[in-house]
Amino acid sequence: MIKIELTTILKEKNMTSKQLVKLIGITEANLSILRSGKAKAIRFTTLNAICKALNCTPGDILKFKEGDKNV
Repeated sequence: MIKIELTTILKEKNMTSKQLVKLIGITEANLSILRSGKAKAIRFTTLNAICKALNCTPGDILKFKEGDKNV
């Protein structure tokens, strides 16, 4: 299962969700879906914008966790 570690990265970078939303140009609702782990997909353009804004790599945000039966 792919886990989105966006909340952790935001804390590490001392940035709020509202600040990130303004930087990358997505809605707070869409960012909330990403942060909650309920997203089924993410656009590469969105991932690129997040990585650029947070000065990180996709591997910092997306983690693979073994053992989920829903995969």
